[in-house]
Amino acid sequence: MRLATTLAGLGLVLGWAPFVGVSVSSAASNNATTTFPLDGPNQLETYARLNCHPVIGSCDFTVGADMKTPDGVTGFPHDLWSRQSSEVRSTDRMAYMDVHADAQYDRVHKDGGNDEITTIYLGDGPPEKYQTTGRIDSTDWRTGQPRTNVNVILCTHIQVVYSGVNITSPSTCAQANFS
Repeated sequence: MRLATTLAGLGLVLGWAPFVGVSVSSAASNNATTTFPLDGPNQLETYARLNCHPVIGSCDFTVGADMKTPDGVTGFPHDLWSRQSSEVRSTDRMAYMDVHADAQYDRVHKDGGNDEITTIYLGDGPPEKYQTTGRIDSTDWRTGQPRTNVNVILCTHIQVVYSGVNITSPSTCAQANFS
């Protein structure tokens, strides 16, 4: 009797399956965060975020840094000078990662399959000031078509300089696959 009840219940569930909305993710994403001691109780936090879209062969990204204090996340002091370097690559040498960045003082250096973004941050401001966003287009070197069967690796580190502090963070890396 239990078997019959179980099979009947399973039949009802499977019968309704075509009518129930199934949530299928069309993107692969990954976030990475690293904290590193700064001065006193404060910590330097760096992050890398990837959100890849397999249908179009591109990823949105955000890299940045902020200061974590006992009172929460803040920006940096008024006398800040910092340089953040971020590298985008794939383990597939036939995939070209074309990076487009959007920050006030950034440069994208294109080097074959790897691209490097260098961003300079100056002065104080809210935590959002110290981030770079953009898009990565994955392209097949042979065909020029979008490449969606590869992984994307995004690594970042930052040098932070202000009164009494001159420190370089360790690398923070996020990796995502299109599928």
